[in-house]
Amino acid sequence: MAKKKNKTETEVKDPGEVHAFQAEVSKLLHLMVHSVYTEREIFLRELISNASDACDKLRYLAITEDGLLGEDSELVIRIRPDAQARTLTISDNGVGMDHSELVENLGTIAKSGTLAFLEAAGDDSASAQQIGQFGVGFYAAFMVASRIEVTSRKAGQDDIWLWTSDGIGGFETSRIESDGGDGALNRGTSIKLFLKKDADEFLEPAELARIVSTYSDHVIFPVMLEGATGKGGEDGKDGAEGAEEEESEARQLNSGQAIWSRPKAEIKEEEYSEFFRQNSGQFGEPDVTLHYRAEGRHEYSVLLFVPGMKPFDLYDPARKGGIKLYVRRVFITDDAEILPPYLRFMKGVIDSEDMPLNISREMLQNNQIVQAIRKAVSNRVISELKKIAEKDQEQYLGIWDRFGPVLKEGLYEAPERRDDLFELARFRTSKSDDWTTLKDYVANMRENQTDIYFLTGDDLERMRSSPQLEGFRDRGVEVLLLCDPVDNFWVQSAAGFDGKPFTSITQGEADISNIASEGGDDNKKPETNAEIAGLTDKLKKLLEEAVSDVQISKRLVESPACLVAPSGGPDLGLEKILNMRGEGAGLLPVLEINGSHEIIKALASEGAEGAAEKFEDLGWLLFEQARIIGGDSPRDPVKFAERMNRIVLGSTGG
Repeated sequence: MAKKKNKTETEVKDPGEVHAFQAEVSKLLHLMVHSVYTEREIFLRELISNASDACDKLRYLAITEDGLLGEDSELVIRIRPDAQARTLTISDNGVGMDHSELVENLGTIAKSGTLAFLEAAGDDSASAQQIGQFGVGFYAAFMVASRIEVTSRKAGQDDIWLWTSDGIGGFETSRIESDGGDGALNRGTSIKLFLKKDADEFLEPAELARIVSTYSDHVIFPVMLEGATGKGGEDGKDGAEGAEEEESEARQLNSGQAIWSRPKAEIKEEEYSEFFRQNSGQFGEPDVTLHYRAEGRHEYSVLLFVPGMKPFDLYDPARKGGIKLYVRRVFITDDAEILPPYLRFMKGVIDSEDMPLNISREMLQNNQIVQAIRKAVSNRVISELKKIAEKDQEQYLGIWDRFGPVLKEGLYEAPERRDDLFELARFRTSKSDDWTTLKDYVANMRENQTDIYFLTGDDLERMRSSPQLEGFRDRGVEVLLLCDPVDNFWVQSAAGFDGKPFTSITQGEADISNIASEGGDDNKKPETNAEIAGLTDKLKKLLEEAVSDVQISKRLVESPACLVAPSGGPDLGLEKILNMRGEGAGLLPVLEINGSHEIIKALASEGAEGAAEKFEDLGWLLFEQARIIGGDSPRDPVKFAERMNRIVLGSTGG
């Protein structure tokens, strides 16, 4: 074969610009380079995935922009190892990038989930799984490269731009005349990696072929291996120095067939797993794989996954959906909201045979075919989750533990799906540490119990010790313990389950006196003698700026007092969230006191004896104690401390 010609040097047209990496990029690069990362080869998967996305975008744009493809209509990804120069180049003739896109895409992390991870992780604490959970993308190349050059020319533009960096201090950009190859870069992006000394295996054609076959076989564009291959260096020479090189014939490394279009029986679990990892940017295995083809009025292929890990940005408002929409294998968008928000944890691909190729992203929201697919696929996903819940409880509880709060958003946002989602919902309760269903809750209701009782909060253990639970526990009434923020909303809009309304135990009067006590003392009633009755009036006057009323409690058994929401308004949990948003109604809580408690009896005596200052201190401390037990801080910590000090000193004779 002919000897390979020497390449010309890159010709710089404009002086370069020096840029600093965004702080998060620098930290991510430091984590990857200094972590013990055993799967370094995934950098090639990430670069091929980026190249595939660039080709997808160009093919979509070319539908409406005539001449964008020009004569170079065959979209392809090329891999060229150069053993003598110790470089590996991955290029594509996709959409390309202009100067601003180079700076934004290669110098900034826009994904807030990654930022949250970096804030939580120490410099040396990131594992391969944690890093891989975000899809390390372009930056993964610095695990094997000491320097990277990115040359790009955006489709339809004349300027060629060069981006260079060593992955440490920052990066430089400049406009150039030539890409330094045998010809001008017509379109697309070329990424040249100057490999580290311990990365020799990524110059071997056989190893490159293995990596592509393992990770990127399903990429629908040809992945071609071409260029110079070393035949070995002279004795005593370092690396590939002095190696003879020959120009090898290009060969395709991947099958180039979309995995979702292949028969299910022909696909191995490893192939599904690898497609999931590349498609989702996550490192682990999928927990559930859903692959089928729908035929009839609308024809489309579906390949969806339930991830085995919860992404850090699951609750990020700016997070895009995880479903990519194709039309006859042409990528359209990954932001079509093809599934409802409460199924946003799903990852995968939907490929329609019916939609027009030139459909715009704006038109997708009102497209009847999209709406029909959304409804049908949502039905199928929910049906699949129900099957798993019935057949494999352990697997389903793992899914619910990761994504239950997201599914519960559907109880609030999609009333038409509420019955289906109630079947999927699992809850912690005051009676058990295990998950329970609403069906089981209703089956275990006490005689004369007519409501499904719940308590909202943000700490399960603190909720289990809540004083509001005491009367319910005494009568053996099970209470749902709802710990997720969304619980405060769906319980307000859901009419009930199986004809039983949802009732908060922190709202209004909780009269459960018609339910027999498990202790057998069914006639036990709160003490309401004149002294106790008078105490409520005195406390109400004392605490008028902090409470709307003071009442004798029907729910307290062991604690002296608790706070509840007044009837007719939001319960305590919802009011707390609304106040945090500045949307609260400003309703003051009700202080309930336990007339049988010794502290309340003592407080009533203090009020009767006229010890005004001590009564004031004790009354406010009782109120603040109720706030603290409910998970809040004292309204005025300084006054709280002063009152506490006076009471302690008084009791010790100080």
